[in-house]
Amino acid sequence: MAGVTSRDNQMNFQFPEELDMLRQTVRGYVNDYLRPLEARVEAEDHFSDEDFLRLRREAVALGLYAHNLPESVGGAGLSMLGQVVIGEEIGKTSMPLADAIGFLPASMSLAADHQRDWFVDPVVSGELTVAYALTEPDAGSDLGGLKTRASRTGAGWVLRGAKQFISGADYADFIIVLAVTDLAAPLRSRFTLFIVPRSNPGFKYSGNFRKMGWRGYQLGAFSLEDCELPESHVLGEVGGGFAAMMATINTTRIEYSARYVGMADELLRLARNYVRERQAFGSRLADHQAIQFMLADSDCEVEASRLLTYRAATLADEGDPSFRVAGSRSKLYASEMVGRVADRVLQIFGGAGYMCDWPVERMYRDARAFRIGEGTSEMQRIQIARAFLSE
Repeated sequence: MAGVTSRDNQMNFQFPEELDMLRQTVRGYVNDYLRPLEARVEAEDHFSDEDFLRLRREAVALGLYAHNLPESVGGAGLSMLGQVVIGEEIGKTSMPLADAIGFLPASMSLAADHQRDWFVDPVVSGELTVAYALTEPDAGSDLGGLKTRASRTGAGWVLRGAKQFISGADYADFIIVLAVTDLAAPLRSRFTLFIVPRSNPGFKYSGNFRKMGWRGYQLGAFSLEDCELPESHVLGEVGGGFAAMMATINTTRIEYSARYVGMADELLRLARNYVRERQAFGSRLADHQAIQFMLADSDCEVEASRLLTYRAATLADEGDPSFRVAGSRSKLYASEMVGRVADRVLQIFGGAGYMCDWPVERMYRDARAFRIGEGTSEMQRIQIARAFLSE
């Protein structure tokens, strides 16, 4: 895409006009449709099905829904940099509301033609929903520990196992499940993805977990008890689950890095407005050097995170395989950065920041999970170190 390149290790961030227009569209969607619901969803720890469907339809009407999927399956086919632009803007609202814009599992692009009418089309249109299930009670980042098994039968497959901490599993019409199909195979060809309808008798939902933050955004658990699926419910190739899962995770890390930048931006916006008005010891907080230092440190870290994220997105758009480690860098730094910024901003607000009247308290709690989800900070450091040492 013209205007943003990384060739010869030089970055040019003169955004094309269409991405600036996209940013304004998403910002309007967030301000007009999502922000008015933030306080209620947070207080009730619930996002109603009616509101969720209405917001999905609005995102579809604006051309934002399924923005990360290729046009071949009905998505918007946005570049990775375009997805980052969207991520920055939706990072300024809460986790459950951000979901309404339709960042869907990239593995859906593997769907076969016969899976279009009953799976892909209704999900991409926002009429039905999908969740992605990887984590298990005894295995998160350790794929070698996955115990969910899929065994062939005369009619197809039978799945047995359990998943937990799955976002959207409480309502999704379909769950994309990673299961072991050949335990003796090397790790990269051991797994397969399956499309499990929520209506399948073998799908047993166990309930939602109580959480520190992300209110209204449920993380749940379910089991698969002799869950019978026809061959038509295999997503992609048998044995191709690892590659499909990593492709999803690698791009998701970059998009989520942008969300962390967006949240930090919003925190600094709140802080700037507050310190300009709040008086202490006869002068504005903005005039106190201690406050200025906290704001300056935060501003630098946000900008560094933004550059790392844009770099990773640009490499992905150029087809450079190094985008994977670049995504780990952006995810590691941005997820830890937003926690530091949230802590400083809450300190700047003082007692007011600790109260639920301000969104600072919510964002402080929500930011803590970012160092765990989509690959822990420790896993990102391992990936970065391996790449560094292999050069």
